[in-house]
Amino acid sequence: MPKLIKRVSKKTGLPPGTLVYVGEKREEEVKISVIDYDQGTFEERALGSVEECYSFKDTQTVTWINVIGIHDVEVLRKIGDCYVLHPLVLEDIMNTGQRPKIEDFDDYLFIVMKMLYRDEESGDVVSEQISFILTRNVVISFQEREGDVFAAIRERIRGGKGRIRKMGADYLAYALIDAIVDHYFIVLEELGESIEAMEEGLVADPKPETLQAIYGMKREAIYLRKSVWPLREVVSSLERGESKLITDATQIYLRDVYDHTIQVIDTIETFRDTISGMLDIYLSSTSNRMNEVMKVLTIIATIFIPLGFIAGLYGMNFDNMPELHWPGGYFIALSIMILLGGSMLMYFKRKGWI
Repeated sequence: MPKLIKRVSKKTGLPPGTLVYVGEKREEEVKISVIDYDQGTFEERALGSVEECYSFKDTQTVTWINVIGIHDVEVLRKIGDCYVLHPLVLEDIMNTGQRPKIEDFDDYLFIVMKMLYRDEESGDVVSEQISFILTRNVVISFQEREGDVFAAIRERIRGGKGRIRKMGADYLAYALIDAIVDHYFIVLEELGESIEAMEEGLVADPKPETLQAIYGMKREAIYLRKSVWPLREVVSSLERGESKLITDATQIYLRDVYDHTIQVIDTIETFRDTISGMLDIYLSSTSNRMNEVMKVLTIIATIFIPLGFIAGLYGMNFDNMPELHWPGGYFIALSIMILLGGSMLMYFKRKGWI
């Protein structure tokens, strides 16, 4: 299961702005790619060094610089020096435990989001922190690991499809944010299918393993809520147009992202309520099954109480018992016990107890 809280103890006592990577240990080389375009030109290539990013700072085209790997302090420091990023911004980029947020530094916007996807091996929902720097003509994205949900955007830029090549860097930032939010629906759809399958098995045959699965889904819903809920404030701030870097033409599309964000949050809240209800159903089903078992055992014990009395009465070793020496005494006692037991069963059935 995903961790709800990440360890940040390695940053304890350090001055603000100190660059320390907080996340899973990584040793692979940082990869930097760039897509530079406008309506008539397009260039895409992988950069061999961080210094190659410097030439895109003041171009009139739209530039998307994608950095895969945020564990290398030196790489982030050089990017920060080139684009004059605040040390606290670089610190937040390397701290993968950040909540989704937006900060306006006049010359650039700093946006933190969570990219969610389901791990194919474990089946758990995995959260990856994505950080964006939006300037007048440049968007810089920082990813923890290779692989993202931006393939469709890259294809649209390469093929000149839609309006993305005609718009500015703010529209590119919108497209990236929209791709992340749209992928939330895929994760929620998979969770919804799991909940439906669990509900069917819960009513038919609740098992101890079912309880563990319910708790697992409840923890997953909490994890999703923690990753998505603050995004509402981020998109709302962008949609209100408080930054000069967001044009009026892009604000219209941001309203659509805001609506999708609200829909995702509502779906997560619905799932949380459903999972809590499933837990109540499980406890009720288990209690009902126990009551059924106790009812059967009680009926059996009630029937055998008078039968045990008769058997115990005639099992006493007294010589002067009048019926003890009857030739047919055994059969008479057995018949009485059968008749008594049958009469009690008929009575219980007529009362609807069995």
